[in-house]
Amino acid sequence: MTTPVNPLTPGLYIVATPIGNLGDLSPRAAEVLAGADVVAVEDTRVTAGLLRHIGTKRPMTPYHDHNAEHVRPQLIARMASEVIALVSDAGTPLISDPGYKLVRDARAAGHQVVTIPGPCAAIAALTLAGLPTDRFFFLGFLPSKEQARATAIAEVAAIRATLVIYESGPRLSACLAALAAGLGDREAAVAREITKRFEEAVTGTLSTLATRYADAPPRGEIVIVVAPPEPPAPAAIEDADAALAEALTRLPASKAAGEVAKAFGVDRKALYARALEMKGETDA
Repeated sequence: MTTPVNPLTPGLYIVATPIGNLGDLSPRAAEVLAGADVVAVEDTRVTAGLLRHIGTKRPMTPYHDHNAEHVRPQLIARMASEVIALVSDAGTPLISDPGYKLVRDARAAGHQVVTIPGPCAAIAALTLAGLPTDRFFFLGFLPSKEQARATAIAEVAAIRATLVIYESGPRLSACLAALAAGLGDREAAVAREITKRFEEAVTGTLSTLATRYADAPPRGEIVIVVAPPEPPAPAAIEDADAALAEALTRLPASKAAGEVAKAFGVDRKALYARALEMKGETDA
């Protein structure tokens, strides 16, 4: 049976749990769960299995979107003298799961808030996808209704970062097709069964992936990783020249060069020199 090595001080402990492989539960997470006075959970059946795995049994209370407003004040009150552990069914709490209001209110009440980091499906999928990871944008689950989903995709189309999206198996193909329509046919990866026996990350363009899963939707929750947009092609010199000539009809050379440099991503000093050259040709 897992027992806490050191006594825990009262407060809120945000505990990351495995997303598949139970071996990914950290010793520190197991220690906190074993020492908690109560574990706030999404589904008691899921967390009961995890507690059995580490050889302990702790009181649990459901905490999810449907009861949070009622349960949250009770948990906040108990934190003054008890150890409250918050877990999700899988992965890191608060990441596309309820919980941030509990953290906010715990801090407002002056209680200690501690994070026990660990597995997160979004981060794990990024490591599998083979797409840029220097900048990424997490969207969670997109809306299920077609128009709302299209609007949400349009809002992020210009973001110069890899996109990370959660999705369910039955909706996967439609989501991929909507992404292709709204973002262009970018490179992407579909990661599923992460950390489990049949873990896979299938890569391709959004349209080819949508076709692949149209007649064979996978089971479970999935992570879609989408490449950032391609950088814009350099502006043609002729285009910048034409824009500069037009700007000079309205603005002095320095301001015309600044306007066109910003619009075309061209060196301002070079444009200013060209603007002076154009004005000289005009004056002559």
